[in-house]
Amino acid sequence: MSVDSVNASGFAREGLDALNRIAASAQSAEGEVRRAAELIAHCVRTDGVIQAFGTGHSQALVLELAGRAGGLVPTNRLSIADLVLYGGDAPSVLDDPLLERKPGVAERIYDLAEPRPEDLFVIISNSGVNSVIVEMALRAKERGHRVLAITSLSHTRAVPASHPSGRKLVDIADVVLDNAAPRGDALLPLPGGGSVCALSTLTGVMLVQMAVAEAASLLLAAGVRPPVYVSANVPGGFEGNLDLETRYAGRIRRTAS
Repeated sequence: MSVDSVNASGFAREGLDALNRIAASAQSAEGEVRRAAELIAHCVRTDGVIQAFGTGHSQALVLELAGRAGGLVPTNRLSIADLVLYGGDAPSVLDDPLLERKPGVAERIYDLAEPRPEDLFVIISNSGVNSVIVEMALRAKERGHRVLAITSLSHTRAVPASHPSGRKLVDIADVVLDNAAPRGDALLPLPGGGSVCALSTLTGVMLVQMAVAEAASLLLAAGVRPPVYVSANVPGGFEGNLDLETRYAGRIRRTAS
């Protein structure tokens, strides 16, 4: 890729190419998007909650999945900030930039959520090697949950494992959705080294929404109306959403973002 491609048109071209590859992968009934949708639909049918977790910019995809208009109601956002919001830790603990690499953090976040066995864990990480990410996946599997991963296969294959177990997110998950992002995430190479413009959020949103759409299709085919949020900014939306949430009272958190 030449320096002439480092511009808006270059990113649009390369980004759309990645989106088109991802879209094409969803056409197969045996593909990973279909398998992800089956996990989501099964979770909803069995009265489970989708527990979504990521750190850093992966939290953007957690927000895309949990508690948004047009999304599924039985979704819960897990975050390192839960240590403060629900665990009683001092806010200063979040000042540590290496907190996500410390052992025991994911286990505490898991315990604070009090998930049920029927809950599905969706764990999002571009590299798939951060200690808290791998620890959360291991904890979920140990407790009998299914795990759906959204990650970059190019990145995770290019870097060593950092968790003491020697495992990566892809080694633990039941289903893996590849976000097609390059190693390091940034898409457009710069002259002299380095790259600019991250891709994983763009493609990750596509994967999340395709999986939710396919899960909704499976639920409808089974005679189940998907429990879906309406925008709170349309008449009756806020009240209708509260009514839907009562089914999952105490299991999903809806705090100010």
